Amino acid sequence: MSKKRRHEEHEEHVDESWLIPYADLLTLLLALFIVLFAMNSVDAKKFEDMSQAFSVALNSGSGVLELPSIVQNGKDPDKKDLNADDKENEENKDKENEKTKDSDAAMKELIKQEQAELEDLKKKIDAYIDKNGLTSELETQLNMSQLLITISDKALFAPAQAVVREDAEKLATEIGAMIQQYPNYDIIVAGHTDDTPINNRAFRSNWDLSSMRAVRFMDVMLENKNLDPKRFSAIGYGEYHPVAENTTKENKAKNRRVEVSILHTYVDATNPQTLKVK
Repeated sequence: MSKKRRHEEHEEHVDESWLIPYADLLTLLLALFIVLFAMNSVDAKKFEDMSQAFSVALNSGSGVLELPSIVQNGKDPDKKDLNADDKENEENKDKENEKTKDSDAAMKELIKQEQAELEDLKKKIDAYIDKNGLTSELETQLNMSQLLITISDKALFAPAQAVVREDAEKLATEIGAMIQQYPNYDIIVAGHTDDTPINNRAFRSNWDLSSMRAVRFMDVMLENKNLDPKRFSAIGYGEYHPVAENTTKENKAKNRRVEVSILHTYVDATNPQTLKVK
């Protein structure tokens, strides 16, 4: 009887059921470290979802991944791409700035060169005016958009006529010869009248008279075959661009004129006050 009791006591062993949850815990921790190691960057939403999943699995009441902040040790691929785009944009901006600087420098040099050329042309025309005693009939003005030659109508036409007088043809020819030395500029010939109405067989209005005077003066200039007709244009303004009020004979005489505009190459020929868009 006693021998049997001792044999049963040797068959008893220690309870090792605690090893199962311990092994599960180690497995979960191993999985956690593998996941963290495999992640190059941390997505906040995925991190939160994973934290909740581990919290539920461990039943600890608080997530093992609920940290006050997320430390990113790896590089965010999205951020890398964004930085690359930003860098490319910056490089493009730098290139545009360089182009703008180069363009501005080229424009300044062009303005300087053309201003010098037109100043030289103005001196030649002024010398011609002084030599021939035409100071009361011609004048020149130079600004940043054009060299303007203003010719009184009495120096060119008979009253209410658009045919250039024979003695005035020499003037048109001389101006054309001087312009010929500067072939890169566009030329606008504009006719102007006073506000005295006109309506006859030749001209129905001051529009007709001013336009034909501009065309006829341009025709004489273009008899010089060294001038490029493609650079010339003629326009009539009628009485609508006066330089003085049409209240006296003197002012009316000032308004009856032909203007020859020699434009800078960077100026829009359709509007001498506007730069060309390049």
